[in-house]
Amino acid sequence: MEDKKLFTLLVYSENVAGILNQITAVFTRRQVNIESLNVSASSIPGVHKYTITAWSDEDQIVKITRQIEKKIDVIKANYFTDDQLFIRETGLYKLSTEKVMSNAEISRTVRRYGASIIEVNPTYVIVMMYGLTEQIIDLYRALDAFGCVFQYTRSGRIAVTRGMQEQVSEFLEERENCRK
Repeated sequence: MEDKKLFTLLVYSENVAGILNQITAVFTRRQVNIESLNVSASSIPGVHKYTITAWSDEDQIVKITRQIEKKIDVIKANYFTDDQLFIRETGLYKLSTEKVMSNAEISRTVRRYGASIIEVNPTYVIVMMYGLTEQIIDLYRALDAFGCVFQYTRSGRIAVTRGMQEQVSEFLEERENCRK
């Protein structure tokens, strides 16, 4: 049996109510847990992009991708490994102002990780970091060791392919040429 690894699916669909439910149902039926999910408009007007990460083996992810692509409102679905994409996430950390002010090492840790302090008030300090999942989690662990973290969250993954244009663009161009 193949080892599980993290795959990222990029799914493009028309902006139709209920399509997210249809896409996530494919994962549920195959008993594959979604690790992260980000949905936004794409660079193509009227087309939305779903960035979904899941731990799976390649056979299973191929089947999931094919099932998703069969949905009527889905335009295109592809799966990728991390080396095929440019990936980023955002982490937000709410820290105790009292502890940050009394321990200079906390501020040094924030700077060492390349994070930014974006708000300071008498109760809390908000820190934001852009980066890879592991980097964001590592900063959380480092800050948590100081006992200063009130809250922590990270966004879902956002990703673009390393190619010049989105693969869905090529697909839509081919589809348009076939109609002519």
